[in-house]
Amino acid sequence: MTKLNLSLLNYYPITIRQYCSSDFPSIQLLNTQEGWHSHPSRKGDVKLAWEHSNIAYVATYHDELIGYIRGFTDHYISLFISELIISKEYRGLGLGKELLDYVHCLYPKTRIEMLATSSSKTFYEQLGYRSFYGFRKNFNE
Repeated sequence: MTKLNLSLLNYYPITIRQYCSSDFPSIQLLNTQEGWHSHPSRKGDVKLAWEHSNIAYVATYHDELIGYIRGFTDHYISLFISELIISKEYRGLGLGKELLDYVHCLYPKTRIEMLATSSSKTFYEQLGYRSFYGFRKNFNE
């Protein structure tokens, strides 16, 4: 299992490691705190999504899960980030950037693509990401 230990801007010792199934309750708690209502209501589907994602990493501080990144990649061209969440009390310390950099270093030939909310737009732009046009449709629409 690949694991990275680092210190954030405030010198908090953070560990980034692969997701394991025992992390799921903490992930669902972060989803709820973020206001992502569809994730907690679709618990079984969300857990299966985590188990089938080849990008699935969590960030911990003293064994407390404080953030995560989930997505998938073909290893050579595209790396799609489905979700990136940092607990509100740990935002602004550089952890989101560390998670993105960590995953991109694992697959350096890829380009990162992701969806973002209007509230996270500035964060990604400050990191050098540019917006692009895309589409979305659920099966039942």
